[in-house]
Amino acid sequence: MLKYISVQIYTSLEKQKKTFIPLSTKKVSLYVCGITPYDTTHLGHAFLYMVFDVVKRYFEYLKYDVDYTQNVTDVDDDLLARAKKNKVDWKQLGEMWTKKFLNDLIALNISSPTNYIKATDSITEIIEIISHLQTRGFAYDVEGTLYFDVTKFGKYGDLSSYSNEEMIVLSRERGADPDDPNKRNKLDFILWQKSVDDEPSWDSPWGKGRPGWHIECSAMIHKTLGLQIDIHGGGFDLIYPHHESEIAQSESFTGKNPFVGYWMHAGMLRYRKEKMSKSLGNLILVEDLLFKNSQNAIRWMLLSHHYRYEWEYFDHMIGDSQIAVDTIFRATESSLHFEDNVKLLEEFEMHMNDDFNTPDVLSMLNNVAPDPKNSTTVKKIMKTLGFVVP
Repeated sequence: MLKYISVQIYTSLEKQKKTFIPLSTKKVSLYVCGITPYDTTHLGHAFLYMVFDVVKRYFEYLKYDVDYTQNVTDVDDDLLARAKKNKVDWKQLGEMWTKKFLNDLIALNISSPTNYIKATDSITEIIEIISHLQTRGFAYDVEGTLYFDVTKFGKYGDLSSYSNEEMIVLSRERGADPDDPNKRNKLDFILWQKSVDDEPSWDSPWGKGRPGWHIECSAMIHKTLGLQIDIHGGGFDLIYPHHESEIAQSESFTGKNPFVGYWMHAGMLRYRKEKMSKSLGNLILVEDLLFKNSQNAIRWMLLSHHYRYEWEYFDHMIGDSQIAVDTIFRATESSLHFEDNVKLLEEFEMHMNDDFNTPDVLSMLNNVAPDPKNSTTVKKIMKTLGFVVP
């Protein structure tokens, strides 16, 4: 850590860059929304988790202790629907795809989080939070299904900045039912839902049921990281309704404001002019890319795009990235050890402290790698970014 020590992070709530000030000196608490394990790992997943792998690695480079939690949403409508369609046990399906996902991340040299936790491991905490919300008047019970009353939380909508009408449309598109007759308000969301006969269920004060989507992340954060955290990450599409609802239920439960210091959202990855998604089937699979390309080439390709912006994948990108990585490694083959180039490390930190500007870092490496005297420093920077350096 050299001259540039002030990290600026764009936070989606304030919609501006802010100087990073952690809750605890020299410690960073980081939570990133994980997968719902009902299908394979695609390049969009790789982009998201590589972004936060780099965030974690960079804070460690700055000598912070990073406490990083990532979750698995292992009980969810999509997972249960896929298990029913495939006529397989929902637990086995989730475990199979979770294992495949973790193997893909290992193959990409994405480091493990401090805590990797399943939603089903947090049922006790989920029930505790919902009970507290009900006692304080934020939640209401309709025949064993508990809803959060958004009218009791005046800041609902601040993160997304959507109007009520826009949120109603999006909630319908993203799995909620604004026309549910049991809701007091169209935007109220489920905290605990009564299970039907062929669904998994747990005992609760309201009868047998299972957790809603949003409450799972609040409980896992509470269990592993505490009442407030420094950074919460995820894809841009999670801002509403997922993260909006997380804020409402977490701050209503804890009384702590803000629940999250810095909201970081990664841009969507597109392919063939559409968002890359399981539902559309326009996927570039990580295992397919790894079959023909190195993990370093994939990392170079992904980090050549700034995490906050949407971008589109084209087939030539991976080949171009392999050439770029190979060129740099050829230029740094010297077995001689040179002293660190302090000015080069300062420039690296300057770019990274500007909201983790990896594209500018890679451009800088392209420019300075040909000079053999920079080889030691170039390798150090690439290791910090998670490249496997020979």
